[in-house]
Amino acid sequence: MCGITGILSSGAASSAGELVLEMARALRHRGPDDEGVWADASRGIALGHRRLSILDLSPAGHQPMVSAGGRYVLVYNGEIYNHLDLRQQLAAVGGVQPSWRGHSDTETLLAAIEAWGLARALSAAKGMFALALWDRQRDVLLLARDRMGEKPLYYGWQGGAFLFGSELKALRTHPAFAAEIDRGALALFLRHNCIPAPYSIYRGIHKLPAGCWLEVSLAQPATEPVPYWQLAAVAARGVAQPFGGGDADALTALETVMSAAVRSQMLADVPLGALLSGGIDSSLICALMQAHSATPIKTFTIGFAEKELNEADHARAVAQHLGTEHTELILHARDALALIPALPTVWDEPFADSSQLPTCLVMQLAHRQVAVALSGDGGDELFCGYNRYAHVPRLVRRLGWMPTRLRRLAGALLTSIPAPALNSGLHSLGARCGVTAAGDKAHKLGQKLRTVDFSTVAGVYQSLLTEWPDAAALVIDGYIPTNLLDDRDRHPALANPVAGMMALDSLVYLPDDILVKIDRAAMAVSLETRAPFLDRDLLEFGWRLPLHFKQRHGQGKWLLRRLLERHVPPALTDRPKAGFAIPLDAWLRGALRDWAEALLAEDRLQREGFFHADPIRAAWDKHCSGRENHGARLWSVLMFQSWLEANT
Repeated sequence: MCGITGILSSGAASSAGELVLEMARALRHRGPDDEGVWADASRGIALGHRRLSILDLSPAGHQPMVSAGGRYVLVYNGEIYNHLDLRQQLAAVGGVQPSWRGHSDTETLLAAIEAWGLARALSAAKGMFALALWDRQRDVLLLARDRMGEKPLYYGWQGGAFLFGSELKALRTHPAFAAEIDRGALALFLRHNCIPAPYSIYRGIHKLPAGCWLEVSLAQPATEPVPYWQLAAVAARGVAQPFGGGDADALTALETVMSAAVRSQMLADVPLGALLSGGIDSSLICALMQAHSATPIKTFTIGFAEKELNEADHARAVAQHLGTEHTELILHARDALALIPALPTVWDEPFADSSQLPTCLVMQLAHRQVAVALSGDGGDELFCGYNRYAHVPRLVRRLGWMPTRLRRLAGALLTSIPAPALNSGLHSLGARCGVTAAGDKAHKLGQKLRTVDFSTVAGVYQSLLTEWPDAAALVIDGYIPTNLLDDRDRHPALANPVAGMMALDSLVYLPDDILVKIDRAAMAVSLETRAPFLDRDLLEFGWRLPLHFKQRHGQGKWLLRRLLERHVPPALTDRPKAGFAIPLDAWLRGALRDWAEALLAEDRLQREGFFHADPIRAAWDKHCSGRENHGARLWSVLMFQSWLEANT
């Protein structure tokens, strides 16, 4: 795991190496073990690298790395899990064993590119990565990103220079960087709590979409990303060519492919562990890791002081059953307050998934003992784990018939009752159904009844991924740029609406929210995280499984649960999905109130000139009074304000 950056420019080429060194040093947290720069002033190219040594800790893994034939120079961030297999393939093709300098996957990837070309090498590689490759023969720079978007890569032209880097803080170091905030991206951020690719918070700077590569040169500066792998195509192909076996066959096949994915991602020359929440996905990853380990693996959990949100007891029970070496930490409001000043540095563009707070702390906890941690991220999207996969079709069936006027009237009735009163009235019902804060959820349903068309799954689904429905109107000169969620013509062509939601979550929510959260929190403390559920073979197998293997009797992850039962008793993990939520609503009224009030002050909002102050102040006043819960909405504004304060 590393940080990469670079410049391609025809002007001031002689200073490019020095500039890139400073850009790379802005990424020191991503790679504290080594740094390197390669530059060719005559071609205007300079590549920078910060190294976190995971495989081959020797100088043989140093980057930038020049290919054996001298044509290519590579800077690369990530891991190629099948790199040893690739070495065997390379030897078999030519019949001659290459003369390897070391055993790093960087050298393997570079040799594959030199032997096969970038397109074939990307197709053959299984892993997570972002890379920049300079072709000295063609004077062309090529950028590429892994299939699911685990590793970040920003790029764009600024003042005649093409800049790229793992994080925006590297690009901001360059003197030509304009740092002009994109108000369309800001509106998308308020709507979704994150900024979806290809946008970034800055005009002219883009994120390379997952599964794509990009070619750029001084002779051809304008270019578009080219996909080499597409999740939508994998999903469509899997649905068209489904797995044909029965339950026992599917369970055996799943265990084979999952076990292989976990085993391949345990390859490391440094201490390794796992993040354990006690849920289905992380428990299964830990169980399979322990099955492949001769000694107890290390597991890490964050809990909450608030009992209704705390799942640390469940994680501890799973760890005890598996025999892992377990460490846990309980999060209090004071811990969140102490961590908040660092958030704009960890996520150096606005990011507002409030589970970022416990995520940061669990990464800090793990980093004290290991350099690599496996996680269960990606399991919900692939195996039908989110509650919305059951709730959305049910809402459409039950509410889609309602005429618009009646629906809005029902919504007005629900929202006219203060949220605390609803919580009190629905507490016993929610407890019986395994639902926390049932009144808050009913209040949110009332808000959606007033604004959302419940006649289509797509409309209800999109509303669930929307925090501020009027986000563009909230931003001064705001607008909503073209994006995948709004452009339904580009949605995956899957007949089953549940499969369609799963695919969209894999294309948008997973790479733009979940994986951003994990990558930045982990790399802020120089910890590498790996997600076996995002293994290429497991993804392709998962999409071949008909939906009844994933959702059965109203419950998601049916087949995963059966596999987990081979390792962990169901009583330890069989409970309603809780997520990684924090008591944000209560904290904003309590320990975080003064901090939030300062950032949301009316005169400050007006002076800065990004938001219309009235709707924000109205939401804040209602929240503080307890009449309504707007914690998630306000968190997005607070995270932008905090980021703005730290970056201007």
